[in-house]
Amino acid sequence: MLLEPIKGNHEFRQAYKHEFLIIMCTCRVLASLVIDCREGEEQKEPRMEGIGDLPRELFLEILLRLPVESLMRCKCVCKFWYALIRNAKFIELHLKYNCNNNVCVLLKRCLLTCLGEKENMLSLVCSNGFSFVNLDVDLSLYKKEPCLQLLGHCDGVICLSNYRDDIVLCNPATRESMVLPQSCLPCSPSIPNLIPQTSALGFGYDAKSHHCKVVRIVSYWEEINESGLPHLSRVEVYSLGTGSWKEINVKVPAHVLYSPCFETYFNGSFHWYAVDDNRNEVILSFHMGNEEFQVIPMPSFLSMYDYSMCRSLLVWMGCISLIIYPGRGIEKSFEICVMKEYGVRKSWTKVLTIGPLSRVEKPLVFWKNDEILMEGTDGQAVSYNLRTQEVKDLPIYGVPKSFATLVYVNSLVSVKGGYQMLDEGDNTDFDW
Repeated sequence: MLLEPIKGNHEFRQAYKHEFLIIMCTCRVLASLVIDCREGEEQKEPRMEGIGDLPRELFLEILLRLPVESLMRCKCVCKFWYALIRNAKFIELHLKYNCNNNVCVLLKRCLLTCLGEKENMLSLVCSNGFSFVNLDVDLSLYKKEPCLQLLGHCDGVICLSNYRDDIVLCNPATRESMVLPQSCLPCSPSIPNLIPQTSALGFGYDAKSHHCKVVRIVSYWEEINESGLPHLSRVEVYSLGTGSWKEINVKVPAHVLYSPCFETYFNGSFHWYAVDDNRNEVILSFHMGNEEFQVIPMPSFLSMYDYSMCRSLLVWMGCISLIIYPGRGIEKSFEICVMKEYGVRKSWTKVLTIGPLSRVEKPLVFWKNDEILMEGTDGQAVSYNLRTQEVKDLPIYGVPKSFATLVYVNSLVSVKGGYQMLDEGDNTDFDW
């Protein structure tokens, strides 16, 4: 049993009240289908005809507004509904609707069990009053892995890893998951006495192939290392389109330093906190389409080598934003800098400073442009409104310093190849 206050369920039902009303409206559709089946009517080749007295367009609009959990149950009604909900075009339309109307925040945190053990919990936080619901995700890697990391989100699919051996793709809405195959890189290169270690992982969308990809940087370290930098690094990419890893012949121009609060996917690229060969702080990005690295300089006004200051990289107002704040202190101020022109150092601009705020550990994610979700020092989530400058405590608790977030949308997309693979062998004409 998890030691967490039972809060948020009533608010979440209120936030999704319209979904429940839509489900009620479909009852007569379900009833008409059942009656047809009982009367033994011969099932025709499914097309997007009207159901009962509902026009075809209204029927589709109703289905598109249903949450994934309801659609999964609707697949069991009849062959027509099963084929429709599995159809690639319907999955794409449903995803687009959710991207425009039902964007949430996926929150990962640790909770304490009665035995004092830490367990990971995934929750969805909606925009209506920050109500939330805990997700029932059954993954062997997920529950009791203390170093579980959220790597990214792509079309409703999230990527999780413990940075040691397992990488898991999971769709929390459909509860489908898949452990990626083992690395294609050998355990060690031709040079002896080098120790391989995964130094960076990223997950994002390739707009060229229309598939999600996972990128991994493996660094090889000498047993006795005085420089603090790896001897060499190699890169491999996993594509949901091919279902396999491949090594790419590309030079890694900077060395990634472990910083989960910095790792961000934006503009087709995944970004890490890194240092170059001269130990200058930089942002290292990997473009999922071109499969190339780019070094993005930090702001010139940033105080280098000040390790008492933390850096978080988030997306705000359609731009990369860097948030600088103290690692310790009862009160903290958060300085927000925005890169107005992507990749151009001179475009870094100081926009505003938040605070000083008390009982706030770190920023998590920007929400609706004027709201930022943050982790409190006591393990409680808080929200800061940039316009009103008000701090609001949220009824979401966890072990301190265990919070991580992603902007997320529910979808029917499969972890085994997105929605494109469903096109193969499925030529059902729904007359879209």
